[in-house]
Amino acid sequence: MSAHRKGSALFGGFRALGLYCNHLAHVVRYHQKHRDFYVAAAVGRSFHTYNVKKLGIVAVSNALPEDITCLAADRMLVFAAHGKLVSAFARNKEVVHTYTGHDADVHLLQPFGDHLISVDRDGVVIVWDVQSEEEYLQITFDKAVFDISAMMHPSTYLNKVLLGSCQGSLQLWNIKSNKLLYTFPGWGSGVSALAQAPAVDVVGIGLTSGQIVIHNIKHDETLMTFQQDWGPVTAISFRTDGHPVMAAGSPLGHLALWDLEERKLAAQMRNVHRGSIAGMTFMQGEPLLITNAADNAIRVWIFDAPGGSGRLLRVRQGHSAPPCHIRHHGLDAHDILSAGQDGTLQSFSTVHERFNKSLGVGSINKKKSKAKGLQCDTMNLPAITAFASETARQSDWDGIIACHRGFLSATTWNYQKTSMGAHKLEPKRFHRNRALNVHTTAVAISSCGNFAVVALSSGHIDVYNMQSGIHRGQYGEDRAHDGPVRGVAVDGLNQLTLSTGADRTLKIWKFKSKELLHSTALSSPPAALLLHRDSGMAAVALDDFTALIVDIETRRIVRRYSGHCGQINDMAFSPDGRWLITASMDCTIRTWDLPSGCLIDCFLLDAAAISITMSPTGDFLASAHVDDLGIYLWSNNTLCSLVSLRPLPSDFEPTAVMLPGTCPVRDVDSEEEEEEVSDEMIEYESPEQLAEELVTLSLLPESRWKNLLSLDIIKKRNKPKEPPKVPKSAPFFIPTIPGLLPRFAATEDPNSQNQSKVVNFGVLAQKSDFLLQLEDALVSDSCDLLKEMGPSRIDAELRGLDPGLGGSLEAMRSFLRLIRSILDSRRDFDLAQAYLALFLKLHLKLLSQEPALLDEVERVSELLEATWRGLQAQFNQSLCLLGYMKSALL
Repeated sequence: MSAHRKGSALFGGFRALGLYCNHLAHVVRYHQKHRDFYVAAAVGRSFHTYNVKKLGIVAVSNALPEDITCLAADRMLVFAAHGKLVSAFARNKEVVHTYTGHDADVHLLQPFGDHLISVDRDGVVIVWDVQSEEEYLQITFDKAVFDISAMMHPSTYLNKVLLGSCQGSLQLWNIKSNKLLYTFPGWGSGVSALAQAPAVDVVGIGLTSGQIVIHNIKHDETLMTFQQDWGPVTAISFRTDGHPVMAAGSPLGHLALWDLEERKLAAQMRNVHRGSIAGMTFMQGEPLLITNAADNAIRVWIFDAPGGSGRLLRVRQGHSAPPCHIRHHGLDAHDILSAGQDGTLQSFSTVHERFNKSLGVGSINKKKSKAKGLQCDTMNLPAITAFASETARQSDWDGIIACHRGFLSATTWNYQKTSMGAHKLEPKRFHRNRALNVHTTAVAISSCGNFAVVALSSGHIDVYNMQSGIHRGQYGEDRAHDGPVRGVAVDGLNQLTLSTGADRTLKIWKFKSKELLHSTALSSPPAALLLHRDSGMAAVALDDFTALIVDIETRRIVRRYSGHCGQINDMAFSPDGRWLITASMDCTIRTWDLPSGCLIDCFLLDAAAISITMSPTGDFLASAHVDDLGIYLWSNNTLCSLVSLRPLPSDFEPTAVMLPGTCPVRDVDSEEEEEEVSDEMIEYESPEQLAEELVTLSLLPESRWKNLLSLDIIKKRNKPKEPPKVPKSAPFFIPTIPGLLPRFAATEDPNSQNQSKVVNFGVLAQKSDFLLQLEDALVSDSCDLLKEMGPSRIDAELRGLDPGLGGSLEAMRSFLRLIRSILDSRRDFDLAQAYLALFLKLHLKLLSQEPALLDEVERVSELLEATWRGLQAQFNQSLCLLGYMKSALL
């Protein structure tokens, strides 16, 4: 059944972090009831809705089958084009309408009152009725003559739509009468953006040549033109708060502000985004500008300073290039540090986005860059390839150490100050000769946060003080390894340092004296090293796609896992050290169980995971993927449900799993089928006895049998110190019954005076069910009855076996045979000992006087001694084996 399991049993998709927008333009909506503006931005197959006041996320829409290619919105609905379809969302989440009719991908949308206009890549324009989803009008354009590239509805122009083309011409159409009203010849370049100016009949036209034309479409008159040197105009927006300013975006991420009264450039805002500006919107009547770009950032700028330029007011940003290394920061599992290929180091919160932090980009000369305000690429450090962090002393000094691609120095970072740290850790041996192609390959930080270990491609491993940045020594007389160092790690007590190198060795060093303690030869060059400090287990990923587990106490390889078909990119331990999770270029994430040494979970992804990390609390597994800007969280299913951890078969074929936050809603039938499969997998019935030669104890609590010999002491201790006092008689003529409600006592029966007050012992002489079953030799039923009784009832039943109290010698012999049968079955061993001890305590004198009972007692004694001899032999064997293993290994 497990060979056909769908997806992952251990991990389920939870949500994505660090995704805010993509290369599509955002749309702004005004909510009349809330009296607030909202921004919708596309993210893959869904879109996010943010409020403008705090730029906090309000809603995430349901996922669509394909990536969104265009967004538009009116006062009620949000329209999203995906492939050849157009969907309408209500309440920013659920699809309420779907429009089908295009034969090519839709790339432009324009809400038009009760209608919606959509344009596909083949030049087909369809006007839809929003509520009925019916096609109202269809217009087909020849792409060779008029390839539509922009569309807008001029203000106050009833039923009119202005279309711009890649050829440069514009056309004004009447949608209701399906007539072409006017054709604008253009300005010799393709139209890339259209925007309505605050003045009626005036439109801003952006061209691919970088020219911006302010044109009166009523009189076909060009009012003014501007030229920007940054390439095509990607977006245009006009201020509506009384200032005649127009903003234009560029592919370089720069923004130009043009003064329409003086017809000149008012200000430049460079490096607003790291990529092409996709969308730009001035808020109605407010000095706020919202911009978004393909760099995965949404920014709100406020224009309240002299000079006409804006300052950053709010921002929601993630990585503009895919992250390459992620790790949890701290023990609360609330923050994930992520280093991206864009050179930034960021912290994403799993609790709320307002706790996100950006530590910025590393700089070669931080003071010079800050003083001159340089943002040139020559001053920025390369992307971070690996880092290590500790929170022990982060409030006192830097707590993060990082190495950069192809860079010799390792940099420190301060999490609380959210900036690059004070030190660049570089060995002095390379100061005179920098021509050598030597760079940092791996870093580690001690658990106390005082020391950093930096490994180089030359085979050297150096130790630095995190507070002062002073060099504190190196491992090895000349160098630690004969080739590049692939990984370093420090144990939790600062006693040992582990290192792996391309020379196919794993070395264990003394942390303080830098002395080599042990060296282990590996079958293949290592790719990565990961140490679980609590358990002392180190995982080593090799270039032959296998993973090793090394016990640093015994310094031996204890596990070897093989099964990946590609390079192992990253590894992660579970907090308790029982699981090793590996991510490979074969697009699978596998979970290995260390105690059993088996593969217990495997699932396939569309994109290979480049880095993974498990939260210190075990709640989530985070993953970063190839060519993906997000960080995806996978919830640990074992914390909230029963999950089978049976080993997967050797021929197990994993099934593909969609990334969290991008998968469509699953069918109910498939969910029920998966639940049935999982229930069948975890169903396990434990036998009453694992093996006949083993002694099995009962599952009863100790209070049911442990105090049987001490019942008389317990009763004596619990005996009341004083006898109960008789209450004084109430001075009433009519006797009453005590209680909450007053009730009169019943009158006495006159015949009751003739009734005898002597107790009738004939009633008490009735035999119990236990005694009757013993006399009938029903041994198994008698044992079940004893299990259901409490200590006092068991004591009374065993006392009742005495012939003087209603029992018989035959019943006593049956009880001894009952004990013998329990010992023969090797079950309920603890109950048999307790019952036999109480029986001997109560009837020892009678047993010594009756020969028949003595014979039964001798048989029980022989069986009991044989059982104890077997147990003692097994105990001695286990103790000897354990002692040998301790002495041999240590």
